[in-house]
Amino acid sequence: MFEGGVHWLTGSSPERPLYRVWKESGALKENNPIYNKDPYFVLETSHGEVPLYRDPDKMYETLVVLYPKDRCNLRRLRRHLKWFKHFHTPVGGLRGLRESRPSGFNLVEFLRMTPALLLTPFLWAESAGHYAGRFRSRELRTLFGGIMNPQHNALSFIVTLSSFAYGDSGYPTGGSLLMARNMSDTLLSLGGEIRYRCEVTGVRSGKGVETKDGFIPADAVIVSTDARIAIDSFFGKPLDLKWARRMREKLHTAQCMFVGIGAKEDFSNLPKSMVFELPSAFEAGGLSFDSITLHNYARDGYAPQGCTTLTVLLLGNSYRYWKNAKEDGSYREKKADVVSRLLEILYDFIPSLRGKVEVTDMATPLTVERYCGTHEGSYMAVWRPCTMPVTAPIRLRKGVYFCGQRTSLSGGLPIAASTGRKAAQHLCRDFGVTFVNGD
Repeated sequence: MFEGGVHWLTGSSPERPLYRVWKESGALKENNPIYNKDPYFVLETSHGEVPLYRDPDKMYETLVVLYPKDRCNLRRLRRHLKWFKHFHTPVGGLRGLRESRPSGFNLVEFLRMTPALLLTPFLWAESAGHYAGRFRSRELRTLFGGIMNPQHNALSFIVTLSSFAYGDSGYPTGGSLLMARNMSDTLLSLGGEIRYRCEVTGVRSGKGVETKDGFIPADAVIVSTDARIAIDSFFGKPLDLKWARRMREKLHTAQCMFVGIGAKEDFSNLPKSMVFELPSAFEAGGLSFDSITLHNYARDGYAPQGCTTLTVLLLGNSYRYWKNAKEDGSYREKKADVVSRLLEILYDFIPSLRGKVEVTDMATPLTVERYCGTHEGSYMAVWRPCTMPVTAPIRLRKGVYFCGQRTSLSGGLPIAASTGRKAAQHLCRDFGVTFVNGD
């Protein structure tokens, strides 16, 4: 099995408010405990491994010995991570909502986040790529530049690294598949119903949804599909609202190519996440890559005994390239070519992999589009510097609500879960129902 979903889970720490959302939804249970890999990235170089540790002080002390000319930049990064130690997404209730257990964002939480809030405008105005580019060492630029799409603002970059630094963003045992099963089991245990292979084609406000199999009546509908798709196809005619027009015009999607490799070899001796700096650029999907990040699942039970699954994510917008390939009939051939050339690169870094590859698979943005129905096969949006995120309102009107990656910030699993919770709260408030908080 190849892990194509969660790579780290924001809110996995019980110390973070978002943890409550994962527990309420049933995503985290006793059957999928969290572990925090440390170091969480390792740069493979000609002079050995360069680890990126979670703890800011340990990170600094390790890297400053190897790269003394970047002392000031490393000190700056450490300081920024410490300022964001208490930064988090608030989890609470709506004004006027009846809750079984009142919750909210208190003054103490706000005061603890003050240092981060003071720094936020400066990080918001800079790109993640520019922030990583400040390092004088090419190797450090490669190490930090591979953590996220460089087009995101630096605020997203620092928030991500600080979540690692302070015990959050661990990996749930069993990955995204077990998380999804846990959530579906929770829903069914509460009396819910899941209809698989039942494609929704439209929403009738206050009446229900149209599907390929017929009409399903409902007093209220929460639209969890990609709002960018829904605004054009779910409401009879495209929504002509200010936010919908802005979404059509301003949305920048985050896409990736994904390659899974099954090897008949136990690579548990290798780091969990390795970054390789390439001697020459790797071309794929119309994009160019100077480094490759390899995720190693040797200890995660995704492969038979003595075998390993490996994955590579190639971040960047390649949807149009693959769309054209699909139309001219070269799609499968070009996918096979990417996998073949990528394997040759990996053989140079991991010679023992040669001759051990049993199976490969590759997903493009078209794959994501086909399975998940997202706009341009994107897994989230790009939150660029000096811009506000393009979002949809959670409450469209009474009886119709949105949740998911297009409703808050730039997307991701935490946004999908927390906005789903918020949509349920809007529904409860509109219909005078008590919102029941989980334990």
